[in-house]
Amino acid sequence: MTADLRLLALANRALERVPPVSLDPEEIERFVTRREQVAEVPGGHWREAYVQLCADLEQNAGLTPLGRIMANGQLVGILRARCRAERLLARHPEIHAQPIERPIIIMGPMRSGSTRLQRLLACDPRLGWTRLYETLFPVPSGRGDRKRIAAAAAVHATLRTLNPAVQRIHPSGPLRPDEEFGFLSFAFHSGQFAVQWDVPRFVEAEKRRDLLPVARELATLLKMNAWARGERARVPVLKCPAYSGMADALLEVFPDARLVSLSRDPVKVVASSASLVFEQRRIHSDSVDRAEIGREWLHRTAERHAALADTRRRRRPPDFDLHYDELSADWAGVMHRLYRFLELPLNRPVMEAMERYLGQAKAHEGHRYRLEDYGLDEG
Repeated sequence: MTADLRLLALANRALERVPPVSLDPEEIERFVTRREQVAEVPGGHWREAYVQLCADLEQNAGLTPLGRIMANGQLVGILRARCRAERLLARHPEIHAQPIERPIIIMGPMRSGSTRLQRLLACDPRLGWTRLYETLFPVPSGRGDRKRIAAAAAVHATLRTLNPAVQRIHPSGPLRPDEEFGFLSFAFHSGQFAVQWDVPRFVEAEKRRDLLPVARELATLLKMNAWARGERARVPVLKCPAYSGMADALLEVFPDARLVSLSRDPVKVVASSASLVFEQRRIHSDSVDRAEIGREWLHRTAERHAALADTRRRRRPPDFDLHYDELSADWAGVMHRLYRFLELPLNRPVMEAMERYLGQAKAHEGHRYRLEDYGLDEG
């Protein structure tokens, strides 16, 4: 699938006459410290990854003028969010006491049915989940979310206009359940950045990084957002494809977690993943290479699968295996089995809400992809 990107091309032509914004890490941080009136951006574990990401964006990502502006905006936004998070925690230390008990963590590769499963579970009012506006803007300003919702609606509408294919592949909206990619980006983890941009050195360097601080900050952001929503008793549901590659760190931070491990035919997983990455990167660059994306996401999918399998073998956490085809063929039977694993009664109102969701969830059906479009074959 490819989208008509005429608006994107027009925007880039107009911006060619504008001086390029900076991707220099020190210059960006100086700007942020002036705006936030702080001596430095809090924390330190993220800094090496941040510097490497900036270098890759400058040297490898092939950013268009608009792509460069969007990258600068994301980097500035993350550093400012880190400053705001420290102030919020200082004003409201009770956030640290917000419980995260027996979270349900959905594991599995991109395009394996994890979004469908997350949104089915979001039909249950006993469970808590992350909204798109929260993952786009992870740090609340306090109770109430109107400002973040409005900002997320603007971002979502802009991206959908620039490349409508992304919405077709992964339908979403400001208030809909979505994955915690922004909570990982807050710590300069590669999860979402490697989908948006070609940043190979940044991704490679992450293999040597201690991911425990990333998982700890994920927990803090989950607490912040549950506090902002006024939730205490709900069981949190976490979902992000990147979790498969950091399962050890997650189980250190959430030792009582229950894992739901999704799988799907790898031919379809890799082809669909490559299609999504291709359409995401076209927003930011006009030099996107399909075959390179195919090789990259074959490799990343295999690495994440191996990492999760190794963690499960060594740690043996409570784990529920689920194949994409099972969820498609008999969703109701799957949910009954899953709820028995979770030790939760599955009542009629929840099943009816799930059935209504599935009746409306048709937007992705126009997504078409072929493995050979990305330089790969089934072998």
